[in-house]
Amino acid sequence: MSSSERLGAGRYVTARAVPGTTVSSLHELTTADGATVTGVLRSTPGARTVVCLMHPRQDFTHHVLVPELLARGAAVWTQGTRSVNNDLNLLHEQAVLDMAAGLAFLRGVGFDHVVTLGHSGGGTLAALYHAQAGLPPEQRISRTPAGRPVDLAGADLPVADAAVFMAPHPGQGALLQRLIDPSVTDETDPMSVDPALDPYSVANGFAPAPQSSAYSPEFVERYRAAQRARIGRIDARARELADEAAVARRRFKRSGDAADRRRALAPRIITVYRTDADLRGVDQSLDANERPYGSLFGSRPDLINYGLVGFGRLSTPEAWLSTWSAVSTNADFLRCAPGVTAPTLLVELTGDQASFPQDTSAMLSSLGSADVTHRSVRGLHFGGPIAPGEPTGSGLAAEVIGAWLAERFPLAV
Repeated sequence: MSSSERLGAGRYVTARAVPGTTVSSLHELTTADGATVTGVLRSTPGARTVVCLMHPRQDFTHHVLVPELLARGAAVWTQGTRSVNNDLNLLHEQAVLDMAAGLAFLRGVGFDHVVTLGHSGGGTLAALYHAQAGLPPEQRISRTPAGRPVDLAGADLPVADAAVFMAPHPGQGALLQRLIDPSVTDETDPMSVDPALDPYSVANGFAPAPQSSAYSPEFVERYRAAQRARIGRIDARARELADEAAVARRRFKRSGDAADRRRALAPRIITVYRTDADLRGVDQSLDANERPYGSLFGSRPDLINYGLVGFGRLSTPEAWLSTWSAVSTNADFLRCAPGVTAPTLLVELTGDQASFPQDTSAMLSSLGSADVTHRSVRGLHFGGPIAPGEPTGSGLAAEVIGAWLAERFPLAV
């Protein structure tokens, strides 16, 4: 199979080379709760404003915006969380502490201005961070949704000077609720299916790729209700497993028995099959924008849905509740957005396959800042061009971001 035939071909844009004057350094940081995280600082002579690029799950070291921002006179900090590229136990509450370590470092090395830049799922992490950093310590989150203590109150959460969002989606949990296949009837069987809810059945309105499908309003309503119901069932199971582990931990504290310790440590892993089934991926009339046929993962969601690639495939009960549950997570953009009070830029990509025009409107309405700028550029969610030969979405976004930064902060150009 050639590269052009791969199901996920063309998802990402190749970053251009960084400017020749760039100085790069790798840094290892310790968070307030003792975890180790790493980041890369890239700067050019005279840069006094630094942009912090971070995602809860992905490694943004080579993000396509890095050279673009450097070329426009900003320093760039790219940092991973403690769960980068391995989100089995990703807790967003801990990711806030990870982000805090990065911002404290940037303040400590003397930058005059620190700006967060949240792309995709990094947007909700940034919104959660801004919201928590802006609260009095005693009002911050003190426990994860599964009940694990997390000391945000005792941590230094430096306040950022501005927030930039590029193609932010509503959050990992909200996104998964849109993508999860509700026709799964047995969580242990990836091939189980309820024909009445099968999104890729011609009987329900699916048309073979690359024709656009046509789902009836009745099916869409029933389908989305079933998606919420499946999330709810997994949520209930996650709470059962989390409570089971908590009981074992309490028993061990009383008994000191190694057998109880083993029960507490035993991994309880949730497997979630078939998570590439947003009807909008194949029915382009739903929440229409300029997106091409297909999903975030590639051109054939009817096939990808059954494969290995997908959100929330494996997680601990704690990670499910903290990150992937639309019901339980604290990392929900709309709920966090009122706490984003710094000057804010939101760059919408008109061919976004994860965040749609109605999402952008809701996010803009929810932001707490009195200084909000909204710009739209033509491009796909990951920054690619909508059509071959066009400018990339990331390049167009970089022009907007650079101009917005230059109006507010000193840049080394």
